[in-house]
Amino acid sequence: MTVAELIIKALENEGVEYVFGVPGEETQDLLFALEFSSITFIPTRHEQGAAFMADAYGRSTGKAGVCLATLGPGATNLVTGIGDAFLDKVPLVAITAQGSSERVHKESHQVLDIVRMLKPLTKWNTSIQNPRTASEVVRKAFKIAQSEKPGPTHIELPEDIAALKVDVPLLKPVNPRRSAPDHKAIDAAVDLLKNAQAPVILAGNGAIRKMASKQLRSFVEKTDIPVISTFMGKGAIDDRDRHSLYTIGIQGRDYQMCALERSDLILAIGYDIGEYEPNKWNPMGKKDIIHIDFEPAEVNKYYQAKIEIIADISATLWELCQHADAQSLKFHPSWFASLRKEIEADHQSYALKEGELFTVPGSLQIIREFMRAGDIMLSDVGSHKMWIGRNFPVYKPNSTFISNGLATMGIALPGGIGAKLAHPSKRVVTAMGDGGFLMNVQEIETAKRIGLGFPIIVFNDNDYGLIRWKQASSSGKNFGTTLTNPNFVDLAKSFGIEGYAPKTLAELRQVLKRVIEDQVLSIIEIPIDPRVNNELTEKLNKNICELFEFPELEKEGSS
Repeated sequence: MTVAELIIKALENEGVEYVFGVPGEETQDLLFALEFSSITFIPTRHEQGAAFMADAYGRSTGKAGVCLATLGPGATNLVTGIGDAFLDKVPLVAITAQGSSERVHKESHQVLDIVRMLKPLTKWNTSIQNPRTASEVVRKAFKIAQSEKPGPTHIELPEDIAALKVDVPLLKPVNPRRSAPDHKAIDAAVDLLKNAQAPVILAGNGAIRKMASKQLRSFVEKTDIPVISTFMGKGAIDDRDRHSLYTIGIQGRDYQMCALERSDLILAIGYDIGEYEPNKWNPMGKKDIIHIDFEPAEVNKYYQAKIEIIADISATLWELCQHADAQSLKFHPSWFASLRKEIEADHQSYALKEGELFTVPGSLQIIREFMRAGDIMLSDVGSHKMWIGRNFPVYKPNSTFISNGLATMGIALPGGIGAKLAHPSKRVVTAMGDGGFLMNVQEIETAKRIGLGFPIIVFNDNDYGLIRWKQASSSGKNFGTTLTNPNFVDLAKSFGIEGYAPKTLAELRQVLKRVIEDQVLSIIEIPIDPRVNNELTEKLNKNICELFEFPELEKEGSS
């Protein structure tokens, strides 16, 4: 067989179901090999869309999503999607073509050093120069991409190497067992917990992966420790659970800060400092921190952990559960109960009333009503992202995708394709602003062509709303953010899909119920009143924590 055919066999061997990409002259050997494989090739309208589809597929399944591009501009168009997967810890394998190996050493048509370009954006990447290494390269790319912490890898295939004949065996995929926690570190963590009065769990991206969420929920139930999630950690604990203090991540001193300020011990579980910078919640750098993750903590003066447990997160939480049982390690939940009630009252205050202008947080309440617990919400980047992070309750892990590390506009629509292919039985909703929507609007054609259905919610303020919000917060003025937009209903019709622009609350509810429950490929334009953004800023500028008088409590059973 040829090297290209071997690579496709190796992808099948890894369990790959889909390859997303844009065809190119230099990828034809791979494409012809895909034609007769069990893998479905999905031609996209832009390589960035392909990378975002692979990204969402990887987030949804824990298996690396695969994207394919030709050399030169095809490869460079993948960069943003690969960078997003890198910072958000998403398993992804990117495959790019390259010109013949006899011309890459000199100036040549469309030839760029893609391997060097992608080096800082991948966990590992390489160019196949020896046909006999192809099987090893594919296995290594998937093993590294899917190992904790997951991320993107890249394989480059020169066109002349792709056509060479080769006869080497495929390598069997093996899932390595992850390391168990050090018992001395566990004992030290338990000692810190024994001496704490008001510990808080900060659940990050790593807390929603593998079995971590299941063990976290058990640990919380045994100890009555409250949980604050980052945007990436949403769903680590069910927001309906009395221990959930919802989410931190808004650029302001929100309600969750009250608990963090009151707390005398932070258990940072699967938390990356890039998710929400620690200087915001630990400004003096003096909080006692237990770092529980697959990797050591980043060096940061505001995040100096007293104890680091570097091991499998779920195994660590299981060990802590055993100690909590054996030593009756339990805290009084009453110290944070009033804060949770205040957060819930704040969320409910945004409920829409007939005759009022629509807002993002009000609309999100309606959207949540028609989604089941495990259904998937994909958020684009804009002011709506902040509201989805802050106000949208999540009940299961991996059911809300927010681009947070790279914060990439344009990800939600193509991401919806990847998520829907990964979980066809789940309801998928994509939410974006008018700015992000038009960045990858072309992928509607891809969704329509392959027969996928999900609603595309466009929160329209004719503006780069998040930038306007931040400009207003920092300087009190705005510049360079105003936009104009097409008629979204007519745009939907041009793609052969349904389009809606509800004007009343009753119409909004009716439309959202139908398109979410029936999973109709459609555009729903929701004109929003952005004043709610600045109103939130004004609220958070006040010292809301003065409203709370946390009781001085000791652990249950202590004297």
